[in-house]
Amino acid sequence: MLKAFVKFLQALNSNRNPSEVANALCMGILLGFMPKTNALWFVIFIFFFFVRINKPAYLIMIALMSQLTWLLDPLFDDIGYKILTIPGLANFFGNLLEVPFVGLTKFNNSIVMGSLVCGLALYIPLFICFRYLVLLWRKKVTPKLGDSAVMKVMQKLPLIGKIIDIAAERL
Repeated sequence: MLKAFVKFLQALNSNRNPSEVANALCMGILLGFMPKTNALWFVIFIFFFFVRINKPAYLIMIALMSQLTWLLDPLFDDIGYKILTIPGLANFFGNLLEVPFVGLTKFNNSIVMGSLVCGLALYIPLFICFRYLVLLWRKKVTPKLGDSAVMKVMQKLPLIGKIIDIAAERL
């Protein structure tokens, strides 16, 4: 996990496209919201590995959001229930369950449906925010952070020194 964190910090400070980092963070949030006990999660998880994103940021965000999602489960349950009980979609969802292997996605679970819809609804606004934050980080924070006295003291700490050594090996 330490190497993933170092790669994430390198991506924040590199000349790579900020959209790759922002996209990875948004995809990580989408999957972090969803329960991990269904085929839909695994299909999306594997699919995103074929997309050009920052993989360490993706994995870190999944891990972070998975730890916080239980706080949002009641909201996901309410939203998912409202979507699954829309009268016009009842036939569609019923027919979809008859398709082989679609039931393994557990889309008919209110928490799965609610978390998927919330993740998709937040995707574009969060992408814009994260892209702006990555650009802001590169332009404003990194130059000031490198020259600060706090950073010079932190570099002397063993854990930070190890992170810097790992980062130096990668460059």
